[in-house]
Amino acid sequence: MNDTMRASVLIEKGRIELETVPVPQVDRDQVLVEIAAVGVCGSDVHYFHEGRIGDFVVTAPMILGHEASGTIVAVGSEVSPDRIGERVAIEPQRACRVCEQCKHGRYNLCPFIEFYATPPIDGAFAQFQAIQADYAFPIPHSMSLEAAALCEPLSVGIWSNQKAGTGPGSRILITGAGPIGIVIAQVAKAFGATEIIVSDLAAERRAVALRFGATRVIDPLAEDVGTLGLEVDAFIDASGAAPAVRSGILAVKPAGRIVLVGMGADDVSLPVSRIQGRELILTGVFRYANTWPLAIELASSGRVDLDSLVTGRFGLSDVEGALAAAGNPATLKAIVEPGK
Repeated sequence: MNDTMRASVLIEKGRIELETVPVPQVDRDQVLVEIAAVGVCGSDVHYFHEGRIGDFVVTAPMILGHEASGTIVAVGSEVSPDRIGERVAIEPQRACRVCEQCKHGRYNLCPFIEFYATPPIDGAFAQFQAIQADYAFPIPHSMSLEAAALCEPLSVGIWSNQKAGTGPGSRILITGAGPIGIVIAQVAKAFGATEIIVSDLAAERRAVALRFGATRVIDPLAEDVGTLGLEVDAFIDASGAAPAVRSGILAVKPAGRIVLVGMGADDVSLPVSRIQGRELILTGVFRYANTWPLAIELASSGRVDLDSLVTGRFGLSDVEGALAAAGNPATLKAIVEPGK
């Protein structure tokens, strides 16, 4: 192998350049993956346009991209060489494994976690990337590498539904029919939900939601979700919009659950008396933990359709084009293929 590779580097806010950079060094417990596909996430778009997400600030050139898959081409000294050649879905994080959160199985909340494309950790818009061997999950031959990359947003959908307590017979409200909202809807159906209501401003996305498992869609400009008497078991917000969060909370039945997934304002006004009076359970979602085996099973079995989410493919030289496409309501998932 060469010592260098091509990578699309975020030089500064609003500026990405294709550069030649060193191939990542592989630690003794890591594998080196030749990247085949990388999904574009809203966080990538946010870092590109804003240079930050909350307290995470881009202060030096950084490679974006964290929804990744590929083929193992090298291994560290503690990893079996038999793994070379495996097609894998990458869980793009590295926890310390010894802190209180890690020991309780909540490694996504590890205060020392390193996550692809979160400053200062480089992501996967590159020809190669390294990851701990147990975070590189083999996929069946029947599963595409594009679907393997999208196990990352699928994991968000799994984690969100687990937080919501989704199960057979559940009635779920989802606000936001972007890629994450659509994946959440698919997982809700796979978990046995019988009523999946999706609200979104865009008619195109409401139509997509119906194709991917929604049993009913709502235009929030035409109908107030909070006054329809929905009385759902759980509400999952995938929009980050304050009005959607507030109206969704009003649609939850007593003792129901509220799960906040979408990235929006740091502070919003909530109907606290409603939350108290109905003993609603409200939680956030910060990534995921222990979801990849289930994600691979749901995708490879066909219970969740990831391949149909792909609406555009781009090479490393056109990552800006991929980021722009991700902001189009007609786009579900733009994929960057570093091999192009």
